[in-house]
Amino acid sequence: MINRKAKGSNAERELIKLLHENNWSAVRIAGSGSSKYPSPDVLAGNGYRRIAIECKTTKDKKKYLSRDEISQLKIFANNFGAEAWIALKFPGKEWIFFMIEDLEEKENSYLASLELANIKGLNLQEILKN
Repeated sequence: MINRKAKGSNAERELIKLLHENNWSAVRIAGSGSSKYPSPDVLAGNGYRRIAIECKTTKDKKKYLSRDEISQLKIFANNFGAEAWIALKFPGKEWIFFMIEDLEEKENSYLASLELANIKGLNLQEILKN
């Protein structure tokens, strides 16, 4: 049985592979969730744009993200001059990308759902357009 950390790392590697296949350079930032400094899971660029990505997987139809996770992503992206994105992998679906402002804000968290993905989510090709 694969543990959650390994599942997340594998998902990040899958996304990096997809970015490289689309002529983007990308790196996984190991330990990003446990660092005392703000850092995304994946950092990617194509010479014109830089994107900082927080990657999540879920076996459900929704995923909650803590306010701290979102705050850390915003801080890093702002300091680095990158766009901040949330990448979410639902079971049996391709990666779906959300801008932070498109997430549903809750009292103590943010929510990304399959329902919201159908309205506001973008696929990989859509976010990689210049």
